[in-house]
Amino acid sequence: MGKRSAWLGGLTAALALTAATGAQGAANVEYAVKATYLYKFAPFVEWPASAFPSPASPFYLCVFGADPFGGTLDLAVNGQHVDAHPVVVVRMQRVDASTRCHILYLGASRGQSSADVLSSVRGRPVLTVSEGGGAVIRFVVKNNRVRFDVDTAAAAANGVTISSRLLALANAVKAGS
Repeated sequence: MGKRSAWLGGLTAALALTAATGAQGAANVEYAVKATYLYKFAPFVEWPASAFPSPASPFYLCVFGADPFGGTLDLAVNGQHVDAHPVVVVRMQRVDASTRCHILYLGASRGQSSADVLSSVRGRPVLTVSEGGGAVIRFVVKNNRVRFDVDTAAAAANGVTISSRLLALANAVKAGS
């Protein structure tokens, strides 16, 4: 199965999972799709070798602040790997220079601001994802569909490379922060 087919299959599974568990409206479907996107972004991003201490070390998918995904994210990544790296979901309320994440989703927080979080990981090999500005990938809802914008300059500043195949799926590609 090709990567595009796997991508679409994952989104279909997320929607089916949401329907099967008695979703409470469009927000649940939206976050099920976003949870699947988070995991499905990984094969289309290149991290430097230094991002992984060993060939089989974990791939950390981190959720900062409020977690809108609930158990959906854990179900989406259960048993999954990025190359040989097992995917591990980490939830956190604070991000600093010692935080180890490969993908970092920025949720709402009453403590540390998104700007502080982005500053803490700037220049490190982290794919940042948010619903606001400043991250490498920004989720947007357009015509009742979850889409995403990509900031290639922010990706380059963090030392990650976004595949042209992912850029082709983006709602918009921005060359500067």
